[in-house]
Amino acid sequence: MTKTKDNGTKEEPIEKQLWKAADKLRKNIDAAEYKHIVLGLIFLKYISDAFEELYAKLKRGEGDYVGADPEDKDEYKAENVFFVPEIARWSFLQARAKQTSIGKDVDNAMDAIEKDNPSLRDVLPKVFARGNLDPTSLGGLIDLVSNIALGDAKARSADVLGHVFEYFLGEFALAEGKQGGQFYTPRSIVELLVKMLEPYKGRVYDPCCGSGGMFVQSEKLVAEHQGKLNDISIYGQESNQTTWRLAKMNLAIRGIDSSQVKWNNEGSFLNDAHKDLKADFVIANPPFNDSDWSGDLLRTDGRWKFGVPPSGNANYAWIQHFLYHLSPNGVAGFVLAKGSLTSKSSGEGEIRKALIEAGLVDCVVNLPAKLFLNTQIPACLWFLSRNKANGNRSNEILFIDARNEGHLINRRSKELAAADIQKISDTYHAWRGAAGGVAVGRYEDIKGFCNSASLARVRELDYVLTPGRYVGLPDEVDEFDFNVRFGALKAEFEAQLVEEAQLNALILENLSKVRI
Repeated sequence: MTKTKDNGTKEEPIEKQLWKAADKLRKNIDAAEYKHIVLGLIFLKYISDAFEELYAKLKRGEGDYVGADPEDKDEYKAENVFFVPEIARWSFLQARAKQTSIGKDVDNAMDAIEKDNPSLRDVLPKVFARGNLDPTSLGGLIDLVSNIALGDAKARSADVLGHVFEYFLGEFALAEGKQGGQFYTPRSIVELLVKMLEPYKGRVYDPCCGSGGMFVQSEKLVAEHQGKLNDISIYGQESNQTTWRLAKMNLAIRGIDSSQVKWNNEGSFLNDAHKDLKADFVIANPPFNDSDWSGDLLRTDGRWKFGVPPSGNANYAWIQHFLYHLSPNGVAGFVLAKGSLTSKSSGEGEIRKALIEAGLVDCVVNLPAKLFLNTQIPACLWFLSRNKANGNRSNEILFIDARNEGHLINRRSKELAAADIQKISDTYHAWRGAAGGVAVGRYEDIKGFCNSASLARVRELDYVLTPGRYVGLPDEVDEFDFNVRFGALKAEFEAQLVEEAQLNALILENLSKVRI
């Protein structure tokens, strides 16, 4: 979405420009609260644009719309468009953006939309009349969101708004830090999971779906490969109601059916919303090392086919929950703490052994550090397959060590580039010999990066699944120069000290100006 100026220089992408402008209007509001204000307005703009586009067609009454009533709610339902009552239409709100009552007007608009669209009931935020959001800032936000389409045809408005919505989700997660990671999985990790699983057709399930990024990326992949979006159906569950609301809006702005994305505060372990579901794909990022998962209440649960998971850590409960919901030919890809690859405490080692001996573990990917916003715990990807016995890799496991992939986007965070994602996913598909693998060539072990290990080798290493144990070190000649490296680290450290000293000086200067 980057545009080029007349002089040949590139402008910042639209979403970055919008983010900077929106962030300036935030003032003293916490990011955790502000995200509902901004994302709520973007969503309202989306459904209003879609409504007004269809409204204009119905009003003209041409072709299939001869005799249609533009105020008939059923006309919109038939076209899978939300009905927007007059007081909630963007043009109405934009005309009132400079009035002091605009906060109440937007809250009333959200109420009116929920009343006319049952699928949005209890989803939309009503936080616009609160005292910490002054009418001038809200009016500025409305003007800002009004320009999101930036001259694009209204038919493309949903794409633009959807892209901005997704970008803002990521930026708010960064702004919130640890808390932000609870509703948002970094996009590069989602893209890698989806690219490796390739959920082109069937049922896609995420029992801890956050803001719905796995589903959005799955539909994107289908669209990119000219597939039929109706060929996949999504099923999800989320225990945090605020996050579930974000998911419902995120999916609605993409035109994705979210009727099977459920909320209850008990969560997937205690209150499984899809008890009978057998999914073709499971894609998930469950909480790492969760000790508060009510494991003591579930000691005899029927999902624990490979051993009872410890009550103090949900990692192996999640793995078995995923397997329980996989169809006979289903595959699962999910994120876990790296400790899950080696842990032997409280029976976890025995469960891992049982999974391996059952031929369910397909691939393990060691991820780089600093990819996650809410934790510094090292992470990995697991891939499980129910149909592995039918393939030519039934007695092998692919190990990929991707710790050296990715690049820093700021001092604390890293992301995988498109080339990194392609490299890892191509390796997996070539190894599997699947349809995708034909295009990427024949698989070969690469020292320091990937290795196809036999089950016999895994047994020798006592069922430890850490990729580094299998891929070894690269064959490259070691050209490490201690003096050069030490000098670089020293310079980096000194620069950091200078930066911190400047920051402290600025803080002291500002404090000295404060009157007590």
